[in-house]
Amino acid sequence: MMMMIAQASICKTRLPSLLSTTCMLQPRLSRQLSTGANDVAARLNSSGFFRTQGLIGGKWVDAYAGKTIEVNNPATGEVIANVACMGTRETNDAISSAYDAFKSWSKFTAAERSKCLRKWYDLIMANKEQLGELITLEQGKPLKEAIGEVSYGASFLEFSAEEAKRVYGDIIPSPLADRRLFVLKQPVGVVGAITPWNFPLAMITRKVGPALAAGCTVVIKPSEFTPLTALAAAELAHQAGVPPGVVNVVMGNAPEIGDALLASTQVRKITFTGSTAVGKKLMAGAAGTVKKVSLELGGNAPCIIFDDADIEVAIKGTLGSKFRNSGQTCVCANRILVQDGIYDKFASALADAVKNLKVGDGFSEGVVQGPLINEAAVQKVETLLQDAVSKGAKVLLGGKRHDLGFTFYEPTIISDINNEMRISREEVFGPVATLLRFKTEDEAISIANDTNAGLAAYFFSSNVQRTWRVAEALEYGIVGVNEGLVSTEVAPFGGVKQSGLGREGSKYGMDEFLEMKYVCMGNMS
Repeated sequence: MMMMIAQASICKTRLPSLLSTTCMLQPRLSRQLSTGANDVAARLNSSGFFRTQGLIGGKWVDAYAGKTIEVNNPATGEVIANVACMGTRETNDAISSAYDAFKSWSKFTAAERSKCLRKWYDLIMANKEQLGELITLEQGKPLKEAIGEVSYGASFLEFSAEEAKRVYGDIIPSPLADRRLFVLKQPVGVVGAITPWNFPLAMITRKVGPALAAGCTVVIKPSEFTPLTALAAAELAHQAGVPPGVVNVVMGNAPEIGDALLASTQVRKITFTGSTAVGKKLMAGAAGTVKKVSLELGGNAPCIIFDDADIEVAIKGTLGSKFRNSGQTCVCANRILVQDGIYDKFASALADAVKNLKVGDGFSEGVVQGPLINEAAVQKVETLLQDAVSKGAKVLLGGKRHDLGFTFYEPTIISDINNEMRISREEVFGPVATLLRFKTEDEAISIANDTNAGLAAYFFSSNVQRTWRVAEALEYGIVGVNEGLVSTEVAPFGGVKQSGLGREGSKYGMDEFLEMKYVCMGNMS
């Protein structure tokens, strides 16, 4: 069953894992980088947080069998580094370390935990340019966007540091005079955090920040495509004074790591960002030990453009929600529904805007779209596009691999889409904007809700009454109204239907790592 866990490291793209064939004995440091990438790697290596070993019990350790796995630069295909390829034994040791550390960390005062988190935040912000370079190097997003992710990711640590001191219990009026009733909130215990490659820092801090604030300890399994950012974050946590064993990182053989996390009775919660298919497997696996689960799963976001929308606002919002991170986000606009009266005008304006998107290596000046994460991701985009064209869709712009080669893909717009095409039913996870035509508000809502997913939705309208009606009618956990960028540390992030369970961020995200304990005290009169 846990072979599916390997796909967790590839987030929503649901691509097959190659981990079972790429763990091998090989030198730790790579000599296959080009001069430019070597310069960046050299700067990062001298920073003190460029790590390639796993972190268990406060110690940096190699895989016990000496195996490693390559981390590649998606913009060039070059090998950046070889990191430890870990499995069952290392994961069990990490769990034991987290379990032992929980006994003391959970006893820290909220103020003490808050200080550690605040120091971690400060160190990340002090190193945000270098962390941004590391993200660009192993994930591919443009450097400006990568540095933005660092600030965004750090914000969850800052918020968690503040919220740690606001975990309140409750006093319940007793129906009997000699009793006192109250509710305590206590940390759930050891948390297994499985994170994706598309936001290699922010998806860790969004989980680990509130977990540590609540008094939990963690075992992180980052994506094998982007482990370097996770390891750097863990090193900075160590420098911030987070005690040994509170934060552990293992990576490598994803099925073995996933199995160990699910099987252990010492792990009391799994928090996961990835595909719906893997999320379902995790739910089933967690049932054996009745673990709590938080799941942020696949999306199929509609973006509705009504006739009364402000075109400039709608174009800006659509670009932000569709082409950020080359379309590789769980909240990307996957279906752009445009009303009849504005369809042609919007399509033309969108094409003009998309033509100006500069594609290239994330370190190049002015680049706003980097590569896709790997060849399999490009092939998925091609398959979905070919299916749509074969069923009547028309390519208005792009529609093919970029001349830069490797995994670069042209920003693409296709029209004449219907909701039965595969490209409307599955996440594209690439820079492809699909345009669907609709006539009435009711029809738009019906099309938008016709999916098993329910993570994010967007719509653009200048009609105040409509904004309330549509926001309430859309079956999604997040709704952006005249706005395409909706994520923030102060608001709850999560979906409904098959897009997941629980919420991350905000005060509500803290509750995911807490248990309620009811205490009844008798003979109090």
